[in-house]
Amino acid sequence: MLQELSIKNFAIIDDLQISFSDGLNILSGETGAGKSIIINAVNLLLGSRANAGLIRTGSQTAELEALFQIAKQSTIAGIMEKNGFHSEEGLLIRRIVSRKDRHRVYINGHLATTQTLNLITENLASISGQHAHQRLLKEENQLEIIDQFGDLISLRDEVSGCFHEIIPLIRNLKNLKAKKARHAEHVQLLEFQQKEIRQASITPGEDVALEQERIRLKNGEELFQAVHSSVEALYSAQGAAVERLVAVKKDLEKASLIDPALVPKKERIAEAAIYLEDIAEALRTYLNNIQIDENRLEAVEARLDTLAKLKRKYGKSLEDVLLQLESIDHELSGIDNLSEDIADTEKKLSYLHGKLVKLAVTLSTKRKSTAATLAKKVEKELDTLKMSQTKFEISFGTLPVDEHTDTCLATQESVITETGMDRITFLIAPNVGETLKPLNSIVSGGELSRVILALKAILAKSEAVETIVFDEVDAGIGGSVAEVVGKKLSSLARHHQVICITHLPQIAKFGNHHFNISKHVTRGRTRTTINRLTETERVKEIARMLGGEKITRATLDHAHEMLDI
Repeated sequence: MLQELSIKNFAIIDDLQISFSDGLNILSGETGAGKSIIINAVNLLLGSRANAGLIRTGSQTAELEALFQIAKQSTIAGIMEKNGFHSEEGLLIRRIVSRKDRHRVYINGHLATTQTLNLITENLASISGQHAHQRLLKEENQLEIIDQFGDLISLRDEVSGCFHEIIPLIRNLKNLKAKKARHAEHVQLLEFQQKEIRQASITPGEDVALEQERIRLKNGEELFQAVHSSVEALYSAQGAAVERLVAVKKDLEKASLIDPALVPKKERIAEAAIYLEDIAEALRTYLNNIQIDENRLEAVEARLDTLAKLKRKYGKSLEDVLLQLESIDHELSGIDNLSEDIADTEKKLSYLHGKLVKLAVTLSTKRKSTAATLAKKVEKELDTLKMSQTKFEISFGTLPVDEHTDTCLATQESVITETGMDRITFLIAPNVGETLKPLNSIVSGGELSRVILALKAILAKSEAVETIVFDEVDAGIGGSVAEVVGKKLSSLARHHQVICITHLPQIAKFGNHHFNISKHVTRGRTRTTINRLTETERVKEIARMLGGEKITRATLDHAHEMLDI
């Protein structure tokens, strides 16, 4: 419930404080006195966009403040607690609109963002003015009324949640498929390269060994002659090095018998002879392995040519070629994973699509049942508002599937959005004999005002807001119709705090509290004031509303009669 409203330097208001109570609060006054400015101030405090153009001329800032009483265990109290605000002492909202600096929002004395403000005030108050009338004409808002009336908001939220789970998956699937399509030709190249390297069966250092073998094969005869001569000189020929060393060793053996100092020299000569014998044996083995094979040379040169081509394509060395193969294997493995990701995503989408369709069909079925009940109630309420025999129906339709529709967001015939699969229209025939037409085709402002009031009355018990503000609820009506509208507002005030701006005494007389808004010129400046009326002042205000500025005894008597004083 709105308890206090403070407005400073806002439009033509310099400093205004209003204390509201529960029940029906009536605001009346001359046209242009500033009633709509108060509505604008409340809208700002509920989170609408701030505009520096609303600051009073000559001031740098406008300050707006509202204190709301918050019921314990209410949704709003819970939201406040989640955002770090305590609701025991109420909700104090303060907005500062500045010409130069950024506009500021304070909640219970703490600086806050407009996003937090909107979150907290979403179900705090409802303002039904010209803007609300236009909102009712939009089909998406009509759908919200059905869901609210049928207590279907939680089911609708489930549909919305599932819908928003699907959207990023659809986007991801498209990206994955596009990526796979872009990789198609590249995959063919990678697979060719992988096959080419693998078929070569490379081993590290193979090219170095083959090059050495090639040199040996090309110079086989020269090697044979050189090694053969070396073996002969060392061991096989007459007077070979080993033979001569053996003779030297024998001479030194005899001499060492005379002089033992020669023993070490003799032993070293013996070692040298053995060492040369080993070398000669190794050379004989090498000699036996020397190949003079043209076929083998051709095979080695062909293999070296193959390895050289691979190095030209994939790296400077065989090690680089093997590293490139490892990179190709890794990239192809990633592309294989891409196919798995696509399959996984399609599986998730299939599951969520089934869930979305089930939820949307369930919601649609419940909406149709709810709509039938709501239509009958609207007709009944309109009958009490002097619109007897008015026909009111709610038609259902769907958005058909076309070539641009994603199958994950549709049934076979209907598109599904975050609000479900239904497209609805409020149809009305205010006069007997007329055909039903969309509500937005109604020309009469008085009829539209009463339709809104009827819906507010029906939704009174289910609507979460505690404060309802009516501006222009009396548009296009008067006389006995105004009387029944006033009664309806009084009835509505039993469930909510109602603040109503009106020009009609037939409505004003039902108020539990009556405020007069007026403007005066003081020191060359226009300023707006608001006063809570006493019983005597209220009689005079009702009389003014009946007869204009000139109040006669007759209008005063009429005012007394209307107020039953």
